[in-house]
Amino acid sequence: MNILEGEITSIKTNGSLSLVTVHVGTINFNTIIIETPDTAPYLKQGNHIKMIFKETEVIVGKGVEHSLSIQNKAIGEVVNIKKGALLSTLTIDSTVGHLTAIITSDAADQLQLEIGEKITAMIKTTEIMLSE
Repeated sequence: MNILEGEITSIKTNGSLSLVTVHVGTINFNTIIIETPDTAPYLKQGNHIKMIFKETEVIVGKGVEHSLSIQNKAIGEVVNIKKGALLSTLTIDSTVGHLTAIITSDAADQLQLEIGEKITAMIKTTEIMLSE
């Protein structure tokens, strides 16, 4: 699991859903959760929080500029690649700390990823969990 620590900077609520913005390092991440400040006391602007997401939920783009709908992006450098028959595990030194991504080995080959490669790690808003 990837775990990043940050501070809640805003919360927008509609019904039982909240769009929570968490500031980590120099980047704002957004997540949609099925909780509101009324149902979860930890949802308060200024609270420190942990963001948790699976390695398999990290999308990797080669380079640093991508026009995509994914808002959660961290620029980094590949520092380790463990290549398996089907899956490859990437360790990324990003602007928010070390991240781990698991992608297919075919995708790693297609992107021609190497140690030192500049990449963008992206996480969908719906794939980030929050924890106190």
